[in-house]
Amino acid sequence: METVFDAHVDPGLVERSLAASTFGSMWLDTGRPEYPRATGSIDCDLLVVGGGYTGLWTALHAAQRNPEGRIVLIEANRIGWAASGRNGGFVDASLTHGLENGKARWPNEIDILEAMGRENLDGMQADIEALGLDAEWQRTGMLSVATEPHQVDWLADAAAHGNGQLLGLREVREDVHSPTYLAGLHQPDTCAIVHPGKLAVELARACTEAGVRVYEHTNAARLDGAGGALRMHAGAARITCGNVVLATNVFPSLVRRNRLHTVPVYDYVLATEPLTDAQLDRVGWRRRQGIGDSANQFHYYRLTMDNRIVWGGYDAVYHFGRKVDDRYEDRTATYRRLAAHFFITFPALDDVRFTHRWAGAIDTNTRFCAHWGLARDGRIAYVNGFTGLGTGAARFAADVCLDLLDRKPTARTQLEMVRRRPLPFPARAAGQHRHPGDRWSLDRADHAAGRRNILLRSLDALGLGFDS
Repeated sequence: METVFDAHVDPGLVERSLAASTFGSMWLDTGRPEYPRATGSIDCDLLVVGGGYTGLWTALHAAQRNPEGRIVLIEANRIGWAASGRNGGFVDASLTHGLENGKARWPNEIDILEAMGRENLDGMQADIEALGLDAEWQRTGMLSVATEPHQVDWLADAAAHGNGQLLGLREVREDVHSPTYLAGLHQPDTCAIVHPGKLAVELARACTEAGVRVYEHTNAARLDGAGGALRMHAGAARITCGNVVLATNVFPSLVRRNRLHTVPVYDYVLATEPLTDAQLDRVGWRRRQGIGDSANQFHYYRLTMDNRIVWGGYDAVYHFGRKVDDRYEDRTATYRRLAAHFFITFPALDDVRFTHRWAGAIDTNTRFCAHWGLARDGRIAYVNGFTGLGTGAARFAADVCLDLLDRKPTARTQLEMVRRRPLPFPARAAGQHRHPGDRWSLDRADHAAGRRNILLRSLDALGLGFDS
């Protein structure tokens, strides 16, 4: 059984569309100020390791909670250069990587988690507005589309349970003009879109204005300390601190016991040139909402402020050995596949070309959303495992880390989601993408009306089942 994305696309069109594309994240083309490298002896109350969203929100909120606190943030490369500068810019309200994943794992607290997720999204918008962050924030909502008949039933079921407005074939195609759409589920207030690079840059600016000392090109190599203060060895710097938050996400944790809990999975993205008004008229999309299709191997896409289409997903690739390596990023076959699927979705845009192609590593764990922990007598807090939905959840995660270090129970720290750690991946491992058979099985499920084979059903039963 073929899917809509098995349709033939002229290879010449694909090659032409990619021919002039630049390898590298479009989001990181924005102007980014340089921060100094840390050197010498530095003392602080809180050290935050990692200059992505999690670390930046942690440092910012720590400074807001305690304006007199001495807070230092260090980043091994540049602010926002990793996942925070390479994602699609979707800010989802979900803290659990979607309602169904949350219901399956924490059925008794899913209503609380959903409410906290909406509160976090609203709080993020309020922070951006109050701080004047130029992040191209747009509260557009989300449109999930069915591209195969069995997916229509999935969307109808979600709508029947109050999780959005169901759009039939005519309605969804009037909204966004794609011949692949069979139905849609519109959720008007559960998602925003943002410029990922600008968000990181602006959060760093807000941190410095709040008194945080920010350092780049400062690699956290070793963390010592027992009984008294902690000491971080970071290149030419020795940083003595009272507490530490490790916001290193996909990169190896300085807490060794945490290293088996996450694996890197590579995600790939394309961005078009800015669409002309005439080109945009061919596809409609007047509400500018984020869009995702409903397959196991799914695509996500959105419009930028200058009317580019950012188009990513489908292939999610694990490389044996858990390594994060930039050699995995320029994957020609995947970019060609993504381009072909773009033209299947929007055949009226066959004159559009791609200007950028890039990839990044997602930190995933066996429950597919963030997990937390403490080490060194509760003086080190860490969080990992966002699995691609960290743009919004990172803000919530930062507050959890600060709550844990405060050693005072809060509604957040009492969550089972926070108190319980996920299963580690097996030593050979990488969860849903650890073996070619798993990805083959996901593809087969998409070609079999969503029916999952015995391998995927077994992973589901163990709590390891997922899609791309």
